[in-house]
Amino acid sequence: MRYLTVLEYAHRKLNPATYLEIGVRTGTSLALARCRAIGIDPAFTIKTELHCDVSLFRTTSDAYFSQPDPLAATGGRPFELAFIDGMHLFEYALRDFINAERYSSTKGVIFFDDMMPNSVEEAARVKHTRLWTGDVYSIVEVLRRYRPDLTVIMTDVRPTGLLLVTGLDPENTVLADNFTEILAEFRKPDPQPVPIQLIDRLGAQSPERVMQSDLWDTLIGVEPGTPAREVQDRLSGRLGASLGAAYA
Repeated sequence: MRYLTVLEYAHRKLNPATYLEIGVRTGTSLALARCRAIGIDPAFTIKTELHCDVSLFRTTSDAYFSQPDPLAATGGRPFELAFIDGMHLFEYALRDFINAERYSSTKGVIFFDDMMPNSVEEAARVKHTRLWTGDVYSIVEVLRRYRPDLTVIMTDVRPTGLLLVTGLDPENTVLADNFTEILAEFRKPDPQPVPIQLIDRLGAQSPERVMQSDLWDTLIGVEPGTPAREVQDRLSGRLGASLGAAYA
């Protein structure tokens, strides 16, 4: 199953009021949105018909989030769904998550693309292959170590996997507070030390299982403004049965 199928399912099932996309390119994934949307990309070239009320920003994500009010274009409403597919370097992806979570709803979901390289070559910081994930794969271990409060689900989709993150806490500053320390440990020179289990996709959930899980109905039942801890407790209380004990 391709990654766009899972993204489309998330849009349809969650029916988010607001959507953020970092890395728009030709608009293929942005075209899935049917809500107020923000697309960020310094070099987008839209080739797909869009079906939403969208504001496009031809800038970097770092520049966008340095604005006084990153939610001005949504009328102040936090993001309920986000897709991070920008610069494929670890430090950029980490900053994108920190910024996206800060302006997300506690009922929100953030997806990362390109989290499971098929080879060490694809994971290089300097691109030299057709498919290129860069070294964003390290985000998985960082979130599991520094943010055990989050629900982090690796999903085995083509071509290079998705990471689903929910149970978001906009007030949590652990990643930002430890940013320099995290970079010092996880940003590595090429060739990348990609764990073989990641290349072999061991431990990743099938997209069918993720889509059939209790995740979606749990989030649908969350009222806007619900405290993050309460959302996290609901998720851990329901996901064990459908995704396994590691999520309980």
